Amino acid sequence: MTSSTRRGRSPEGRAEVRRGLVAAAARLFTERGYDDTTVDDIAAAAGVGRRTFFRYFRGKEDALSPDHGRGLARIGEVFAGAHPDEPLPSLALRAAETVFGLYTEDPEVARLRFALVGTVPALRDREAASVHHYRRLFTRELAVRLAGQPDGELRAAVTAAALVAAHNQALRRWLADGAREADLPACVDHFRRVAPMLPLAGATEPDLADLTRRLERAAQVLERNPDRQTG
Repeated sequence: MTSSTRRGRSPEGRAEVRRGLVAAAARLFTERGYDDTTVDDIAAAAGVGRRTFFRYFRGKEDALSPDHGRGLARIGEVFAGAHPDEPLPSLALRAAETVFGLYTEDPEVARLRFALVGTVPALRDREAASVHHYRRLFTRELAVRLAGQPDGELRAAVTAAALVAAHNQALRRWLADGAREADLPACVDHFRRVAPMLPLAGATEPDLADLTRRLERAAQVLERNPDRQTG
């Protein structure tokens, strides 16, 4: 039994193998060029076999991608575990921020990836496809929470597009500046500037008419039952 087989038996081990393949792909694409690097080259550099490579990726164009499946799952978990009373803008920002970790866990690989995506059409197309998946997930989650509100579906779609665009802009800015760990807080702060631009204000404003009716009913109950008042 090979060491790579043993590593691949646990979630942590599979994540380690994947990271090794991504790092090898980033290095080889940079040193040799995308067209002159094969799947066998990447697998050998990562210390695994060809079959192991294809357990993680469909082809070499996928080998440089962050684990977007994990990123999408993180977003879904944030929405699923959110408190019902959490303001929607806060929830949306919090969910989007979880994806930064996919890029910042290995800044050097992220920096190489950024440079390569800008010059290799196949990698650029792969990255664009991942953006679509994030936008679709945010649209779906937000539409559920905006159901029944005026222009709820439209606001969900616009918010999703704005979140993904702001996330990408902040991330690219950080990468272009050298992907330094010390600059990460500024990167996140830059992303959060999108908050007042999101069309979600109506989703967090209280229904004043409903609140007034409830207070009036409570007052009437207390008037009929003065013993229920507390000091």
